[in-house]
Amino acid sequence: MTPASATATGLGDELPHRALRDVPSHLRFWPVVLVVLALDLWSKYWAFSSLTPTEAWRAVPGVLEFHRSLNDGAVFGSLTGMTQLFVAASLCAFVFVLALFSGSSPKQRSLHVSLALVLAGALGNLYDRAFAQADVISFIDGRKVIGTVIDQPDTTIVKVGAWPDGSGAARYAASDIAKLSRQGVVRDFIRFVPRFPTWVPRLAGRDVWPWVFNIADSALVCGVGILLINFWFDRKKPSTASKGTPAAKDE
Repeated sequence: MTPASATATGLGDELPHRALRDVPSHLRFWPVVLVVLALDLWSKYWAFSSLTPTEAWRAVPGVLEFHRSLNDGAVFGSLTGMTQLFVAASLCAFVFVLALFSGSSPKQRSLHVSLALVLAGALGNLYDRAFAQADVISFIDGRKVIGTVIDQPDTTIVKVGAWPDGSGAARYAASDIAKLSRQGVVRDFIRFVPRFPTWVPRLAGRDVWPWVFNIADSALVCGVGILLINFWFDRKKPSTASKGTPAAKDE
């Protein structure tokens, strides 16, 4: 039997169907997460096993090239050295994405794709911070080197090679080092090489996109962008609740 209160408000049939119990929604969401995550981890493995530390492979000459780079910060190299904060943020993003997906409507297909991209990007970089451990050397003059410290008996000299095998090691005076720590880093390898033309004020000759990034970063940026567009259009839609219903006339 349907409660009288539910009949009076017109909500007596069923609660709105949610993506959590909708198989097509899961088939949109999880394959995108798995494919993007697999592509991110495979591409990082390829870059750091196939390219030398100083090699730049020109994928599209004048536009796109691949070369190895390690980042101890977040997207765009910000907040360096805060690995624990990034891990906590990734776990929060995981919970947030799953909560949004579970409560969404099966009709919100683009929202599901955007959430899948955000989740895949967060998991890809979280994997790196958990398993790609490198030595981060900060110098007194502000320089920073990320690589692998090679053990040696001479404590006045520190030898640092390319991550992870320590190849091509360079020697640094221990007295010039302000801090040496081992922490999780993110493997980056994609770089856009175009520069601003000479007629652009203040930007002439500078890189259009100066950051080196990876597929996880790309998925995060694209996912957040689509997510914001979804939220924007949801705000634009007229609310049926604000329209109300005509008041019933007294008999």
